[in-house]
Amino acid sequence: QVQLVESGGGLVQPGGSLRLSCAASGRTFNIARMGWFRQAPGKERRLVAQILWSVGTTDTYYSDSVKGRFTISKDNAKNTMYLQMDSLKPEDTAVYTCAAARFGSIGFDYWGQGTQVTVSS
Repeated sequence: QVQLVESGGGLVQPGGSLRLSCAASGRTFNIARMGWFRQAPGKERRLVAQILWSVGTTDTYYSDSVKGRFTISKDNAKNTMYLQMDSLKPEDTAVYTCAAARFGSIGFDYWGQGTQVTVSS
């Protein structure tokens, strides 16, 4: 069992910044990679950023829509993943959800409850 809890969402003006956190607990030794998904109203959930979880690895992935604006990072000692979101746009408005994948898993296996990010003037 792995539990994931997101925090840091809220309302921000276009061009502003937010930092999301995802705290993992339980059998975190089973985690191979973690990522951030988002889902806007009427749209499907999509992966926006991913990071390898193993200590000493920093390989990351970003979707084209957030590349250059978002930065994913981690603190393995704290079992915490972060998403720094800069230059936010109204189209970034969505529920952002933390997810974790086990070793050998093609998809993601554990999910948080999500945190709302709203970008509006």
